[in-house]
Amino acid sequence: MLVSWNWLSRYVDLSMDRIELENKLSLSGLNHEGTDSWKDNPALVEGDYCIDLEVTSNRGDCLGHIGVAREIAVLFDLELNVPQPTLSPSSTDVQSLLAVDNQYVEACPRYTARIIQGVKVGPSPDWLVEALRSVFWRRNKDQSVEVPQSVNNIVDATNYVMTECGQPLHAFDYSKLAGQKIVVRPAKPKEVLTAIDHRQYELDESACVIADASRACAVAGVMGGADSEVTATTTDLVIEAAIFTPLSVRRTARALKLHSPSSYRFERRVDPVGVDWASRRVCELIVDIAGGTVADGIIDTAPDVQPNPPVVLRLSEIERILGIKVSADETTRILNALGCQSTVKVTSDEGQFVPPSWRHDLSREADLIEEVARVHGYEKIPEDSPIPVAPSSKRPFDVAAEKIRHVLTAAGYSEAMTPSVTRQALDQSLSPWTDRPALVTQTAMLKGAKTIRRSLLPSLLEARANNWSSASIEANLFEMAHVYLPAESPEGLPDEHYSVGLVSGEDFFVVKGAVETLCQTMGIGSELNVTPSPLNGFIEGQVVELTLGEDRLGFLGVVDPKTLKQWKLPGNVVTAELSMSTLMDHARLVPQQQSVSMYPSVERDLNFVMKESVRWNELETIARSAVGSQLKAVTYRETYRDPDRDGKDMKRILMTVQLQKDDATLSGEEADALVQAVIGKCKTELGAELLG
Repeated sequence: MLVSWNWLSRYVDLSMDRIELENKLSLSGLNHEGTDSWKDNPALVEGDYCIDLEVTSNRGDCLGHIGVAREIAVLFDLELNVPQPTLSPSSTDVQSLLAVDNQYVEACPRYTARIIQGVKVGPSPDWLVEALRSVFWRRNKDQSVEVPQSVNNIVDATNYVMTECGQPLHAFDYSKLAGQKIVVRPAKPKEVLTAIDHRQYELDESACVIADASRACAVAGVMGGADSEVTATTTDLVIEAAIFTPLSVRRTARALKLHSPSSYRFERRVDPVGVDWASRRVCELIVDIAGGTVADGIIDTAPDVQPNPPVVLRLSEIERILGIKVSADETTRILNALGCQSTVKVTSDEGQFVPPSWRHDLSREADLIEEVARVHGYEKIPEDSPIPVAPSSKRPFDVAAEKIRHVLTAAGYSEAMTPSVTRQALDQSLSPWTDRPALVTQTAMLKGAKTIRRSLLPSLLEARANNWSSASIEANLFEMAHVYLPAESPEGLPDEHYSVGLVSGEDFFVVKGAVETLCQTMGIGSELNVTPSPLNGFIEGQVVELTLGEDRLGFLGVVDPKTLKQWKLPGNVVTAELSMSTLMDHARLVPQQQSVSMYPSVERDLNFVMKESVRWNELETIARSAVGSQLKAVTYRETYRDPDRDGKDMKRILMTVQLQKDDATLSGEEADALVQAVIGKCKTELGAELLG
C-alpha cells in the first residue's frame, strides 16, 4: 500500500519526524517496506514522500489514506479529521431515473447507486492529478519510474476516493445503460464482456456481473466494461458503491487473470457503513470539479447495516497473555481511539466493546488484547516478563499419528502432502472406498483438477509418478489426510474421514507386514483379518479387504498395470488405505504391563499341503484356536507349488508354531500333544495334510 505524506497530512497532523512515524507503524503491524522522496521520484511533487506499507490481509481498513491516518492518530494520540461530504440534491428523484434489481445477493450483499446529471467530462485539476500520481506510479525493471496519466476528471475522482477510504467505486455513462436499469446477476454461460482495458473476457456462471436490461456492463468488483465507460461526450453518470463478497471477487479475478486495485480491496473486505460515505464523497467531488447536479436520494438494496456484536474483554486476561498490566483507563482509551464503542462502563475486572464497522477482524477477546498490545507498545513488554504457561498433553490422535509416522518411516516410507483435489479420470480409476459420486468444485484449483478426492491413492500414485519421471526415484510414500465423501442425504454436509494411504514398490507381503507392525505398535489387540474383495483398478485376486474384528479397516492390493499406464509407472505397485478412525477405536496408545513367561519355548515347523483357495489368515486362525493361550506365535515361512506331485490347485505352506507355558516348562510330550492338536484341527477344518 503506497501512501503519500502530503495526502496523509489532510487528515492528521504530521509534525512528528517521518522516520519515527515509519518505525511506529512497523512496530504496530504496518510494516515499513521503503520510502521514496520527491527528490528521486518524478511522480512526487516537491516536499512529498511516498511511503510503502505492508498491509496484512485482515486489515482491509488500511487500504486507504484515512485508515492509515487513523492508525497514526491512535499511535500519536492525535485528532483525526475525516471529511464530511454534503450534497445539494436536485428536485429529481433518483428512483424515477433508474431501477436496480439485485438477483445475486450471495455475491453482492449491498448495492447502491446515485445519479449525477449535467457533468462536463474533461481534464482533472492539478491537485487531483498530483495526488493520484503520488500513489499510482510504477517502478520498471531498470529502476526508472513510470508516471501514470490522468484519465479524466470523473474516473480520477472515483480513484481518488477509493485511495482515500478504501471503498472501490465505478461510474457508468447513464445514457449507455439499456432500459435505464441495473441488474446484479450471475453471468450467463460463456457470456463475453469487453472490459475497459479493451480486452474480451469469457465469463462463467459463478462470476457476478453488473448488467443493464440487455447485456453485462461490468465484472462486479473487478473491472468495468468498455460499452458503458465514461467518455468525453458523457453528461449523466450512475455512481456505483457496493459490497462484493471476497470469495466471489477472488474467484472471478483468478479465473480471468484480471486483478485490479478494486478487486484487491474487495478481496480483503470493505467497510459496510462506509459505502454510503464513499458514494456521497465522490458525488461531492465530481460536482466540484465537473459540475452537474445530484439527483435526490439513493438507491440502496440493503440500507440496514447490522453493527458488529459486542466483545467482552477481561482485563485480567491482558496481564495473563501479555505479562504486563495495562490500566482500565488506558485500555479504554486505546480501544475507543480505534473506533470500539464501550457498551457498559469499564471496570477493573472487564469491559464490553463493539468493534467499528471497518474492523471485521475484531471478533474475539484475543483480538482486542492484540490491539491493546500493539498500540500500547510491544517494546514496553519486558523480555523477562513472566507469562504463565499451562502444561498440556497430546491428543490421542496426535499420539497415534506420531506412532504411525515412526513405523512407516522406519519401514522406508516418506511422508507426502498432496492436494485434496484431483482430476476426475484419476479419481474414477482408483477410489475403492465408496460408490457415492465424488464432490466437484466450481472452479479448477490445480491443472484442471476439480474433483475432491474420495481416496488418498490417486494423489499418492501421481506423486510417485512425478518422482519417477523427474529423477527415476521409486518413492515409497505414505500420507495421513482427509478424504471427502458426499453426504448420504441431499441437505447434509460432506463426510470427512481421516485415512492413512500407502504406495510402495515392495512385495505384497512386505506391505502387509508394515500394516501389521503398525497395528502392533498402536497396541491393537483385535485380530487383523483379510478377505478377498474385487475393487476397481486392482489385479483380480490380489486385493483384500482388511478388518479388525467386525470393523472395516481398509484394503490392500496390487494395482492393475492398466491403471498404472495413466502414470507411466514401471513394475508392480502395492497400495493400502486404512481408516484412521478404525485404528483409533481399536488402539491402546498407552502401553500396558504384560507378564513375560520365564520358561523356555518350543518351536516346531509344520509343512501342510492344502487347496489353493485356503488363505494364510484362515490357517493361522485355525492353528491358534486349536491350542489357545499356550500357542505364543504362528509365523509364516513360505508357499510352494508343485502340480505334478501335489495335484492341480494345491499348494504347500510352511509355518512355525511357538509353544510356551506361563507357569512351568513345557515337556516334550506336552509339546507333541499340542502340535497334534494343531495338525488335527487344520485337517478337520481346512483339509490340510501334514507332509512328513
